[in-house]
Amino acid sequence: MRLLRSTVARAALLGVSFAMIMPVPIAPLVHPAVARGAPDSFADLAAKLLPAVVNVSSTQTVTAKNSGPSMGPEMPMFPPGSPFEQFFKDFLNRNRPGQGGGNERQPRPERRAQSLGSGFIIDASGLVVTNNHVIEGADEVSVTLQDNTVLKAEVIGRDESGDIALLKVKSDKPLPTVDFGDSTQSRVGDWVVAIGNPFGLGGTVTAGIVSARGRDIHQGQYDDFIQTDAAINRGNSGGPLFNMDGQVVGINTAIFSPSGGSIGIGFAIPSNMAKNIVTQLKLYGHPRRGWLGVKIQQVTPDIAESLGLKDAAGAMIAGITDGGPADKAKIRAGDIILKFDGLDVKEMHTLPRIVADAEVGKQVPVVLWRDGKELTLQTTLAERPADTQLASVDPSAKPETTQPTDISGLGLKVAPVNQDLKEKFQLGADQKGVVITDVAPNTPAAERGLKPGDVIMEVQQGEVASPADIQKQVDAARKADRKFMLMLIQREGGVQYVPLPLSKSTGKQPG
Repeated sequence: MRLLRSTVARAALLGVSFAMIMPVPIAPLVHPAVARGAPDSFADLAAKLLPAVVNVSSTQTVTAKNSGPSMGPEMPMFPPGSPFEQFFKDFLNRNRPGQGGGNERQPRPERRAQSLGSGFIIDASGLVVTNNHVIEGADEVSVTLQDNTVLKAEVIGRDESGDIALLKVKSDKPLPTVDFGDSTQSRVGDWVVAIGNPFGLGGTVTAGIVSARGRDIHQGQYDDFIQTDAAINRGNSGGPLFNMDGQVVGINTAIFSPSGGSIGIGFAIPSNMAKNIVTQLKLYGHPRRGWLGVKIQQVTPDIAESLGLKDAAGAMIAGITDGGPADKAKIRAGDIILKFDGLDVKEMHTLPRIVADAEVGKQVPVVLWRDGKELTLQTTLAERPADTQLASVDPSAKPETTQPTDISGLGLKVAPVNQDLKEKFQLGADQKGVVITDVAPNTPAAERGLKPGDVIMEVQQGEVASPADIQKQVDAARKADRKFMLMLIQREGGVQYVPLPLSKSTGKQPG
């Protein structure tokens, strides 16, 4: 009250009313987000988890290549023409085995190479999870427990694509275990703990946070890594990444590092992906991934515009495997998959992961974009073959034998497939479509990488067998005020959809 009265008194002396200087009501303060504080210590959690984390050691016999006398010191690097270059070359040749002194070249002996990694026990009977690259090519694999007990390990199953391996050890007593958690519940900023065997030092604990989720580091088609700044070094591969409840939310697999040491950018396979694969390895000895039987490409803004799709999202079908699940479901090349089994396909790389995670034999709905509208088809997934062969699109149309025709405004000359063009461009005997015979420089076709010998299979998702078919589609696209026209191109490397910019002009192109 003392502060309020003095304020009123000062107001009176200044000749203003009290109401004029009363504080204006303001909106309530927005309290900043409050995060949970860091644990006082990770010691209790580490003590509980360490016994279930193991060292995985693999050995293999290596025979050094012996393509020449290279057992001596290596030649220093000098600038071309340096006088030292010939001097060192003569000196080293005289002192290498088998050179100069009559010593015969001796074959290099076999040696035993050893690699170290980490793993964790998921079953008291002795099931151990690690990375496939930790035991790849190994003649022998052994597991060392926290109490330094060494047990010989048997490889139950391996997943090369997902980089996961399942081992089995025999012990006289039940082994300590850890459980998989739900990696989808791990949020960016959550605390995590990594335990492993860096540089062969034994059980080591590091802590950090989840830095990012869903990272694609181009290690494989199923990349969906958790990124963490918990220190991970060589030898941590295959070790677990724990949440604060002591559950495994990831398998430490890779790091980004110019020096080979940790710089705070590590990657772990999410537990939800790993536990599904581990179950399959336990049951079948190999992963059973869902398979749709398609070849896909990214939907670019140009492709989306050419097909009347509002957003550049989904995965575009560039090829169908004959007799595969997609073929049986009447999915066609040129379709864009927008949803698979109820999950949005936001980009091309999303589709392989969600298809692989789907149950083999399960019937799933597939939402497609075709002919300017959405369409839902049902498909039954098969198991992905070990070596998938994708068939090329083969529309049936009888080619005509005519001279090359200029497609106005695109910078292309094309001709129907005939025997002369098959021989000139080494095309297949049953090749269908229209062959590009010439591409003018500085034209839309040249800018998009088209070249003579490429075969146009479709235009705007319609099959073509003659230059007239292409010109008809071009005219229709211009009439519809399309900015791009979509072509399905077949070349030596496979098939690919290419969007070509359309101009209003129909005049001749340069060249």
